[in-house]
Amino acid sequence: MRRFPVRLAVGACAGALAAAAVAPSSLHAQGFGVYEQGACTMARAGAAVASSCNDGSAIYFNPAGIVAGPDSGPATLISAGGTLVGARGGFTDRFTGLESRLQDKFVPVPNLYLTHRIRPNLAAGIGLFAPYGLTIDWDPTSQGRFLAYHSRIAGVYIQPTVAYKFLDDRVSLGAGFDLSYVGVGLKQRVDLAAQTLPTGATFGMLGVPTGTDFANVEVSGHGIGAGYHLGTQIKVTDRIQLGARYLSRQLIKVNSATAKITQIETGLATATALPGIPAGTPYDALVAPQFADGGPLSDQGGSTYLRFPDQLVLGVAVKPFERATLEFDYQYTWWSVFDQLVLSFDRLGTRVQHEGYRNRSTFRLGGEYALTDATALRLGWYTHKGAAPAETVTPLLPEGDRTSVTAGIGTRLGSAFRVDVAYQYIDQADRRGRTTDGGLAVPTAAINNGLYMFHAHLIGATFAYAF
Repeated sequence: MRRFPVRLAVGACAGALAAAAVAPSSLHAQGFGVYEQGACTMARAGAAVASSCNDGSAIYFNPAGIVAGPDSGPATLISAGGTLVGARGGFTDRFTGLESRLQDKFVPVPNLYLTHRIRPNLAAGIGLFAPYGLTIDWDPTSQGRFLAYHSRIAGVYIQPTVAYKFLDDRVSLGAGFDLSYVGVGLKQRVDLAAQTLPTGATFGMLGVPTGTDFANVEVSGHGIGAGYHLGTQIKVTDRIQLGARYLSRQLIKVNSATAKITQIETGLATATALPGIPAGTPYDALVAPQFADGGPLSDQGGSTYLRFPDQLVLGVAVKPFERATLEFDYQYTWWSVFDQLVLSFDRLGTRVQHEGYRNRSTFRLGGEYALTDATALRLGWYTHKGAAPAETVTPLLPEGDRTSVTAGIGTRLGSAFRVDVAYQYIDQADRRGRTTDGGLAVPTAAINNGLYMFHAHLIGATFAYAF
């Protein structure tokens, strides 16, 4: 076997850890952001920077909002909730017509907030939320399994927050410190036919059929990052409010990743004799030493880093009449920080993977109408372009231009308890992408081999208690 080493290792496992780092993404938001951090604001399509919901979610949507409410009434509020994300979609190969489908499931995204008014003009709080995250599951036999058939991230932020209002309560300022814990995971198959021999030939040239699974790679890891969050709300008149917030970027170092690599039996054998290898020799026996302890495809550790982008949101809230509020938010996200991945492995060396994300804008419009003093109806709409360039639209994140509509209702039960529910539908434009890297170090859109289709149903609920 020493005369017949397999040069597949870097392509297989480096791609796997790359995917694990790419997996920090979300099928229901731009790039890999998650904006559904409270059912009240979710029902308004995320428009909340100028006028916050009274459920503690201002810790995420605008830290200044935790002190912007009325000075009287309960001083402490605790809320808990989450969103169920049901991604639906698939991929159709434009050459063969073969279809692959996302597995139908709902993935929970939780949030928890606690706020306390220390004085009429001073409040503090702490939030637990996941502004970046993803779970994508394809069938293990899907066309894109050699890039990924499962990818997951759980990026959880803990944010202690303080806010202060002044100038006759017309200006509020807020700030928070963000500590994040990020866990990533990926599952990927490796195609024997595509692997290269020292001679330059591939196993496919020796008769191995394209799409022959011979290894399964499972990568997992975690890292910690830190950042900050600033916000302000300004009451211009009794009917007009302005708001702004800035969430800083974060650098997440994943220094403890592990790659578990398992051989898959192919049952194939060499059809003709090769130098030093007689005809009929099982390919499984030829590659088996690569999986042995110390081999390039044995279980090993790795490391990488990724960046969570910074966000700037500007907004205005207008009350056209007493019971109605309209909000418009403009969000700019610096997705360009996700330009490349540098991946290092114990035995596979280092690889740089191109991502090339682009900065993008999101436009959000939301409205709320108070049916009574206790119950409100909400509607919303938003739109944005995809952050991923054409050459990086893959099974990991088949993202495209999206438009979403939202609706919800909130009601107070008694004097202390409140419930908010929301529904969101995401419609994504079909987008060309790929299920293979084509053997290229830097893939291009020219190798895109099919069409990704996607939509999603989201259901959110928040339960708040004031005392």
